[in-house]
Order: sequence, then C-alpha cells, then structure tokens
Amino acid sequence: MLAHPARASIEAALRRRVGARFRLNRFEAVAGGCSHEAFVAGDGAQCYFVKLDANARLPAFSAEADGLAARSATGCVRTPAVFGCEQDEHHAFLILEHLDLRPVSSPEDGARFGEALAALHRCEGEHFGWASDNYLGASPQINTPGDNWSRFVIERRLRPQFDLARRNGYGGELQRSAERLLERIPALFLDYRPRPSLVHGDLWHGNAGMLPDGSPVLFDPAIHYGDRESDLAMAELFGGFPTAFHTAYRRALPLNEGYEQRKLLYSLYHILNHLNLFGRGYLGEATRLVARLNEALAIRR
Repeated sequence: MLAHPARASIEAALRRRVGARFRLNRFEAVAGGCSHEAFVAGDGAQCYFVKLDANARLPAFSAEADGLAARSATGCVRTPAVFGCEQDEHHAFLILEHLDLRPVSSPEDGARFGEALAALHRCEGEHFGWASDNYLGASPQINTPGDNWSRFVIERRLRPQFDLARRNGYGGELQRSAERLLERIPALFLDYRPRPSLVHGDLWHGNAGMLPDGSPVLFDPAIHYGDRESDLAMAELFGGFPTAFHTAYRRALPLNEGYEQRKLLYSLYHILNHLNLFGRGYLGEATRLVARLNEALAIRR
C-alpha cells in the first residue's frame, strides 16, 4: 500500500462516513486528472475513488461535489456518489464512489448515452447560471444567474477567458478580434431563444463512461443551467463519442437551425480555456475560431 501523508486523514474521513470498523488497507495511485492526484482506496470489501490536491483546492472539490449531487438528484444519468469533501493541514480531498467504468464505444453505448443526456437536458431551471461559481477544469467559471443567454455567454464565459488570455500574454490578433466578436454575438440569438437546461458543462469523452450493465455515467461536471447545445458542441469538439450518441440525442431532442454557427461559439469557450490552462499550442485555433465567427456574423448584419 502506498504511503502518503494524507492517508490518515482520508481513512478518518471514511470511518466517519461508513463506520468505525473501516480500515484503509488499499491506497493505490491511478490516472485521474491533469490537476490533481487520484487514488483507489479501500478496506478489501469497500472501494472508493479519491481526488487529492493542496488544501487551497478545496473550493474546486466542493464545487464538484455540489455538481455531482445536483445531477444525481435528477435521476437522469448515473453519477458517482460523494462520500466526503474535506481538508487537513496540507491537503484537500474528494472521496467518491468507485465505479468500474469502460469507455463509451459501441453503437449501443452511444445510443444509451445520447438518450440519457437528452433526459438531463429536459431538466430546466428558471435562469441561466448556477447558485454558485464553479470550475471548468482548473479555471474558475462564473455562474451569476441571468435571463439573457447571449449576455451570459459574453460576460460570464467569453470575456473572462479573453481577459485571462490577455493577462497570460496572448494579445495581438486574438484580442483585436475579440471585441468585434463580443459586440456581434447577440446576432446569433435573434431567432433562437434557448431554455435554461441542466448541462454537464465539460462534456468530453474523458468525463463519460459505461458501467458493466450498460448504464451511462457522467462525472467531473462544470454544472450550470445553459443552452443544451453547448454540451453537444463540446462533445463534438474533441470527438470520441460514437456516431450513435449524436443520432440518438437528435432523435430525442432535435437541434435547432443555426446550430453549426453556435457550435463554433461554444467551442471557442473551451479552446480559450485550453489556451489559458495549457499554453500557446491552442492560440492558432482560438484565433481562427474568432475569425470564422466574425466573418459569419459580419455577413448576417
């Protein structure tokens, strides 16, 4: 078993949650994410998935626990249960149900996942946003509620990412084109008024899986109420989902005219986030996306 300075704190947290008889005799490092350590912890009979980071990361883990609990409450798609979100002197940790997952790969997997996502998107709120801010990966995500979706996209999503990119040294054409784009975005929503759907917020194939019984599972949320198309755009951006996923979703909830342009807008948010998190390798793609959107919106005016 791996010796780790947070082991005793994690064991104590689990004993408080599952019973004083729990003894941590398995603690193995596993692949879990780009911004934290991950472990499988257990006592031989019970098994848990643990995310571990510096204690300053507790707000991110708390936001993730909130998102998981909220989505689980809908009953629309299987979600890992939360067994603890705590910190000690040096570490923050999130303890989750350990699930035996495999990728969403077969046509049957894709169809089930598409139907489950459509069911989730039918859960609607009164406003866009969320009761609290959370995180997209390691980036803060502003969720102050609002009723105007195009303004929400501009002020809560794109402008903060453009501002962060400027602070990170990415100026030039990206920033010159950004202001033109932010002024033009409302034109994409003149004839399209999305409802505030409950969205995952970071829907790439690495945040999805299937249980052995064929049940779809979603985890690592950046949850909020938004345009359901934003989840579909992210799912397409990095690929990995079977064609049957997209077919089944569209059969359950057809997409609206103009999606192909709005998809570029929603993809831009994630590309800017990758630029700010992972560096210059995403600058060219971000700049090209802004240029494509500006060109398309200039024609519409």
